[in-house]
Amino acid sequence: MKLIDFYNQAVSFGRAADPRKNKRGIVSFPDSAILFGKPNTEVRKIMVGIDIEVAELLLADRIREKEGLDLVVAHHPEGKAYAGLHEVMSLQVDLLRQAGLAYKTAVSLLEKRISEVERRVLPQNHTRPVDAARLLNMPFINMHTPADNHVYRFLDNLFKQKSTAPCLVGDVVKILKTIPEYQIADKFNTGPRIILGNSRRPVGKILLEMTGGTEGSKDVFGRLYKAGIRTLVSMHLSEEHLKKVKDANLNVVIAGHISSDTLGLNLLLDNIEKSVKQQFQVVSCSGFTRIRRG
Repeated sequence: MKLIDFYNQAVSFGRAADPRKNKRGIVSFPDSAILFGKPNTEVRKIMVGIDIEVAELLLADRIREKEGLDLVVAHHPEGKAYAGLHEVMSLQVDLLRQAGLAYKTAVSLLEKRISEVERRVLPQNHTRPVDAARLLNMPFINMHTPADNHVYRFLDNLFKQKSTAPCLVGDVVKILKTIPEYQIADKFNTGPRIILGNSRRPVGKILLEMTGGTEGSKDVFGRLYKAGIRTLVSMHLSEEHLKKVKDANLNVVIAGHISSDTLGLNLLLDNIEKSVKQQFQVVSCSGFTRIRRG
């Protein structure tokens, strides 16, 4: 499979899993990119990690020297994809509307937060790993929102099925712990847990915070409560956001950051492999574990 086809498949499946109701106009994802490499590079063996930086690229070069390697795949964005992280956050407007917020309210809250993220990212040294990949002549891509969309879709379907829908907050944790990626995290003491509320509280209406670039507005939680949301299921939550959630009296279950990212990458890779009827040789690193389904 050629590199350009691998990347285009990731975008295509990311679009199919996107939680937005209206998917017209979703051509690509600004936080995902071919960061370095020739589009016609043949891809058979890949190294996949959640964070790929200079150290991982040097490791990849050593693996290539010893046993061959065609492509390095990161989850978190680097280079131009990192600089474009804030652009994908508009996805969250649709999620807030689906949760019951008015369109104007959702846009107003997100605009401020998007500007904050843009200003935070702007001065960073975006190209360090990309420069390393170029110097090593190592093909390098990242897949961020396409993978995160898969996590959202997978968990949303799971929580909405009658046979697996949670009733209590504790049920959310029990359900998450049936998933291999979260079971692995649990062994490293980073598994799913309740950080606000308790296991016996009714779960009520759930809002999944699994995609949309990064955390949204910290001022949205009171409005979510008024819209009927009672429980957040998130990859992670900053201390600043946590204080606002506590004031809104919402339950919060942290599924886990790296484990959720791993789940999304696995689901996305499964779809790519099935579409081309080819299993890639995968070297797992940087928090990622390859788990195939079906």
